[in-house]
Amino acid sequence: MSDSASEQQSSLEFTIKEFLGERFRLKSEKLLPDDPKYQALVEQFQFDNWINDAARRVGQLQVVTHSLKPIHPDAKGSNLYAPPESLINHRLVGSHVLPADFAGDVVGNAAALDVYKFLKLQFEGKSLLERALENDSEFAKALSDKPEQAQVWINAFAAITEPRGEHASHTRGKQLYWLVGDEALENGDFHLLAPLYATSLAHRVFQTINHDRFSEEAKEARKAKREGKYAEQPVHSYPNLAVQKMGGTKPQNISQLNSERGGNNYLLASMPPSWEKQKVSPPYNVDSIFQRFEKLNSVKKILSTLSWFLASDPSPNVHTRSRVDNIHGSLIDELMVFTSQFYELPAGWSNNDQCKLPDEETYWLDPERAEDDEQFRQARKNTDWATTVRQRFSNWLNGKLSKKLSLGDVEFRHWQKKLKEDSTHQRVLDRDRRWMASLEKELDAWQGVLDDE
Repeated sequence: MSDSASEQQSSLEFTIKEFLGERFRLKSEKLLPDDPKYQALVEQFQFDNWINDAARRVGQLQVVTHSLKPIHPDAKGSNLYAPPESLINHRLVGSHVLPADFAGDVVGNAAALDVYKFLKLQFEGKSLLERALENDSEFAKALSDKPEQAQVWINAFAAITEPRGEHASHTRGKQLYWLVGDEALENGDFHLLAPLYATSLAHRVFQTINHDRFSEEAKEARKAKREGKYAEQPVHSYPNLAVQKMGGTKPQNISQLNSERGGNNYLLASMPPSWEKQKVSPPYNVDSIFQRFEKLNSVKKILSTLSWFLASDPSPNVHTRSRVDNIHGSLIDELMVFTSQFYELPAGWSNNDQCKLPDEETYWLDPERAEDDEQFRQARKNTDWATTVRQRFSNWLNGKLSKKLSLGDVEFRHWQKKLKEDSTHQRVLDRDRRWMASLEKELDAWQGVLDDE
């Protein structure tokens, strides 16, 4: 053995003995040397005795990154150790974004957690657990001068990352069926998922939020902001932050990291934003609602995409038709959202000299005017305004695309058909029919009362 290797082994052995000595002092500080319990501790903390006992008790623990007990404290299924480098890399935030020095969690018998503290000991930039997983020869020599015995202990410590037994869920855990095939009526087209808690990721989130809230750098940054001064660190804010407590008065029963957090687990707010409604103005001084519709940026983008695709002379097959219909469907969605805002205007807004819309479009966009305007109601009732609206939409779309394309009756009929078949458009018409029927019935009943008087 070289001098450097021998020196490394000695230093590593010293690190372990120093740990055992500190543990012994904490356990024995209230005992007298002649106390039998003191003598029992002396025997317990003999190097070989403690290492052998630790290698036995390590089987009561498992190092994990994803645990089950946070889902339910009485769940007894599998936990997983999946370090970041073993996970698929994607753009969403997940355990795969954790750095190399991430904190592994420990689940199992809380009374055996001193074994994990031992494995967390750092020597020359590596923990003892990392050395066990790498089957480090210097670590083995520091444990025992008997190679076979050292290897047994190394294997026992390395197994702390392995799941116990077969993978299994538990009645206290959560499960969900996830459709992976095309047929929702076939059991074989589902996978049964058993979600686990990403405990290592949750711990890093907890540490980051606490640093952003309570560190001296954060306090200085907030002070600089209040005083209008420059600060190196930005100010981070976490509005509506919630805390989930796990484990009650015994957070260690959930996991080691949960115990270090005092059972606190942060929940970021996932609420929809509070939008301020923009004031809707009536579509006055335009000859058609489509003149306003075509000015929307989203509509311009869709028209540009559709025009470009058709101008590329795609093959006349099912894939081309499907893509055209998808783009056209997006345009219909925009139309439904755009026109729905006018239903929020006060009824009768179209009965204004500034309204230049065709009658059929006023029947479409200002239906509640029919409640108080008898002439409007009868004209609306006796007009197939929905068909006319679809025709006007199809004419408008052909007109917008004809700047670069030659379109005619075939395309006109296709646009018209697709709008007629659109489910949202149909729901609007169905709701309108029910509302008109109810209005007619109400007006007839009211008229009957007047006649009786």
